[in-house]
Amino acid sequence: MKTAIFGGSFDPVHLGHIEIVKKALENLDIDKVIIVPNYLNPLKKSFSAPPELRLKWLKEVFSDFEKVEVSDYEISKNRPVYSIETVKHFKPTYFIIGSDNLKTLDKWKNIQELKNMVEFVVATRGELDENLLKKHNIKKIINIDVPISSMEIRNCNFKFLPKKIEKEIKEFYGQNCKNKRAT
Repeated sequence: MKTAIFGGSFDPVHLGHIEIVKKALENLDIDKVIIVPNYLNPLKKSFSAPPELRLKWLKEVFSDFEKVEVSDYEISKNRPVYSIETVKHFKPTYFIIGSDNLKTLDKWKNIQELKNMVEFVVATRGELDENLLKKHNIKKIINIDVPISSMEIRNCNFKFLPKKIEKEIKEFYGQNCKNKRAT
């Protein structure tokens, strides 16, 4: 079975993530996309929404997708998990990353081994650095035209939210907006 891993914080999940999954299913020769939210990105110090809530949101958003599995593999470990561990566990053909991850790819644990195990697929967001694509020998691109990031949502830009969980996301991150305005 050919699979693609799509990992990340998904803090929160948004329409850009959904578009990436849809286009991966359309454009890659795969049987399934496995979405793997992390407990905590090894390159970050914290998260906003707790891991279990992010997992719940992902399961709700992708519940109607036939060829999508949302896995608690990394969250269940209760610690930061390196992508190499996840890839060794699932043995996917592809590993989907956002173009914003290209600049930190050299910092990933065992990146050379990881590149030998999977083919990276880059989902675009904004400008794409052709030099980094060449450097990492990345040939597959998924073009996404959803101008939003999870950070923008955390900063109270509530556009491009999945309808199924829009209210929950606004309630969760909206508290932060009220606190910012009060100071």
